[in-house]
Amino acid sequence: MTTCRLCGSTNMESVVDLGATPPCERFLTVDQLDEPEVTYPLHLRVCSECWLAQLPPLITPEDTFTEYAYFSSYSESWVEHARQFVRGAVDRLGLDHDSFVVEVASNDGYLLKHVVAQGIRCLGVEPSVNVGQAARDAGVPTMTAFLSPETGAAVRADHGPANLVVANNVYAHIPDVIGFTKGLRALVTDDGWVSIEVQHLLTLIEKTQYDTIYHEHFQYYTVESARRALAAGGLSLVDVELLPTHGGSIRLWAQPDEAAGEPSRRMIDVLASEKAAGLHELSGYTEFAARVNRVRRDLLKFLVTAAEEGKTVVGYGAPGKGNTLLNHCGIRPDLLAYTVDRNPYKHGRFTPGTRIPVLPPERIAADRPDYVLVLPWNLRTELTEQLSYVEEWGGRLVFPIPHVEVVGKAGNLQ
Repeated sequence: MTTCRLCGSTNMESVVDLGATPPCERFLTVDQLDEPEVTYPLHLRVCSECWLAQLPPLITPEDTFTEYAYFSSYSESWVEHARQFVRGAVDRLGLDHDSFVVEVASNDGYLLKHVVAQGIRCLGVEPSVNVGQAARDAGVPTMTAFLSPETGAAVRADHGPANLVVANNVYAHIPDVIGFTKGLRALVTDDGWVSIEVQHLLTLIEKTQYDTIYHEHFQYYTVESARRALAAGGLSLVDVELLPTHGGSIRLWAQPDEAAGEPSRRMIDVLASEKAAGLHELSGYTEFAARVNRVRRDLLKFLVTAAEEGKTVVGYGAPGKGNTLLNHCGIRPDLLAYTVDRNPYKHGRFTPGTRIPVLPPERIAADRPDYVLVLPWNLRTELTEQLSYVEEWGGRLVFPIPHVEVVGKAGNLQ
């Protein structure tokens, strides 16, 4: 990558190089185990002009999202997060039966089903055929499409402009950030609102959340770089909320330029926090790679020691972030016998690159392992409760990020 996709600058600086890995959602079938896998460099760089952190677009959204393995509704906490957002947005914006809400990358209808329940007209724009069908089966109107300026204009022509456009956990997934933002602007009324949730680069850097770097995530935002990206599509950022989701996210509230007011106090405060952390200059990025390597060494040390002591270690979850971690650390079935996942789509398949079997969650209780490595660490509260039964046989949970923690009845043991 020599040119920033947002501002066109050639001043690109390395943040961390994680080697080469397969795309994180390309789980393998048994028949594919003897076939070669294509890997792509996973090298995060930051533009020193606009401060957008980004990966080169080595894979396309069409390759990844046309048939997708991720279903949002399998996370109970994420569904509840969506319910609370809808309730808050209805109150904040005064939405009613005459309003229209569009969600981009609406997945299996996990959020819009709460809009439907409120009696508010809505539409999901979802590129994945399989999860979009799940949304329609659940009674959520959904069209199969990638958002572009043309798609946005077509939806507006057919359904009218939206009072609220929601784009949660998708703004990082599109290489054409300017075209996508123009699509958002095409969807929304001239005095409407766009709400975007995306992981905050500030917490990614500060808490060494490097496993959230993978090929599906083409860019990583500070509030400052998000402000610039939105401006490139005719939207003005006016408010920001800090969220605990995904280890630390930001909810961006934007309006068309002609309707937007002054930035909120909390937006100004978050910009100040980013500046204090050095993320509006190179100093905030220089030590990240060293901390990433420390996580790798500590996790491998734990797994190797457990193997030498004859302890059994299995995984919980098969998220995209887990595959970045497994591949970067070089973890294979000799160190992690298998992992489990609630998504039946992944059962009987194998993790990309590392070829670790993915099994149903019931396997943990049947095998009673000594340790369970929790790969979706961002769901720590939810999963600690779900996996509390592991303590019945003295098993312990292991959280790899931001540093290795082994937790059991005695609390934090390492």
